[in-house]
This record gives sequence, structure tokens and C-alpha cells, in this order.
Amino acid sequence: MISKPLLKATTKQNYIVFLVILAVLMFYLPIIIGMYDPESQESFNEMLKMLPAQLIAAMGFSGAGSTLLSFIATYFYGFLILLLPMIYAVIVSNRSVASHVDKGSMAYLLSTPNTRSKIARTQALYLLVSITLLIGFITLIGIVMCQIMFPGILDVKGFLLLNVGALLLYYSLTGIGFFASCFFNDTKNSLAIGAGLPVAFLIFQMISDTGDATDFLKYFSLFTLFDPTKIISGEGYVPAFIALAVIAVVMYTAGTYAFHKRDLPL
Repeated sequence: MISKPLLKATTKQNYIVFLVILAVLMFYLPIIIGMYDPESQESFNEMLKMLPAQLIAAMGFSGAGSTLLSFIATYFYGFLILLLPMIYAVIVSNRSVASHVDKGSMAYLLSTPNTRSKIARTQALYLLVSITLLIGFITLIGIVMCQIMFPGILDVKGFLLLNVGALLLYYSLTGIGFFASCFFNDTKNSLAIGAGLPVAFLIFQMISDTGDATDFLKYFSLFTLFDPTKIISGEGYVPAFIALAVIAVVMYTAGTYAFHKRDLPL
């Protein structure tokens, strides 16, 4: 089904990037949790109002509620969770297939008893498992830090749903990157799609949040399907979760098929 030596090599190639992104996320999350203080929340919101309203909206920092979960959802899941794991997703997705073709190492891989489908499945598995571990560690750290700083206050179910949504979002984004990596022979074109689309999605999402005049741009962003406000309220998130899961399945399947069928410059 998969190539264990290739999976091991891919892990070795990407673990530094994984650890760096994880470390940055683990640095910011406890800080944001520690900033929560229901008694001074109003003062904190007033301080934010000193900044340009468009900037606050673009960063996803508007509409923070009074609960610990809504505070985390606004100040961590409103922007940071969209940006930092995306960097990891873009880098690793590009490295999965296109980088090997571009560097010529794909010829070596195919000279071993590995079929194209087996190589694609192995790289897809690494992407899915690694992004699951990344979000999983953040989920665990978030719950632990909340229990240490604010025992019994966190809505654990809502927090878990937030992370399920983030995970499905990144399944979709890595799926797009994986498809681009499988479809193109060089990293330039692979990155143009695998990195260009997620960055465009993020920009469209940020601009759409700045006002009614640009609200239509949210329909051009995959990030619209990850709405922390709807998730923590428990309303309207199921169709978005299903859509993200379908996109991920389609992209990974199409990527594997494209790599299996296309001509390679070996």
C-alpha cells in the first residue's frame, strides 16, 4: 500500500519545518489563553478600538465574546491558525511529488519496486498524518493550558469542534497542494497553485471582513468554510465541514490519479 522507506525519508526531510511551526503555535496559544480575563475584557476591547476598524476586522479580531472559548476562537483561530499551519502545508505539499520530479530523484524512486500510485499514496499519507499531528498537539496543549490557568471554564466540546474544523480545512488545503504537486513537473508551477491559491484565499477572506462593500469576496475563499463563530455557537457548521471533507477527498484522489497517468520528464 505504501513505501515505508519513502515515508521515513519524507519525515526526515520535513520534521524541522514541522517542529518550527509547532513551536511557534505552542508559543502563541498559551500567551493568548493567559490574556483572557473576563473582568477586564471590556477594557481590552476598548484598547483594540484604538486601532483601525478595518485592520481589526481583517485580522479576525472583531466580535470577541465574553467566554474563554470565544476569546480563543477570536484571537487564535481567527487568524493565527489560518496563517502558520498554511506555511507548513504549502512547503510540505510542494515537496511531496513535484520537488522529486524537479530534482530528478523521482527517476530513482521509480527504479525501485515502487509504483507511481504507491509513491503518491505514501506522500498523501504523510501529509494527512503530519497535519493531523500538528492540529492534535495544538488541541492538547490548548486544553491543558486552559485547565491549568482557568480550571473548568473551557467548553471542551466547542474547543474540540474548533480544531476539527481547522483540521478539515487543512486537509483541503494540503489536498490542493498535493494535487498541484502531482500535476506539475516543476516546483515553480506547483507552488503557483499550491501556494498561490491558499494565499489568495486568505487575502480574500481578510478583505471580505473589512466591510459590506467587499463582503462578496468571501465566496472566493476556502477559509469561509471555517467560521469559528458558527462552530462555537453550534449552528450551521456541519455543511461546511462536509464540504471541506469532500474537497479534501476529491483533491487527494485527483492528485493520485493525475500522477499515475501523466508523462514524466525522467
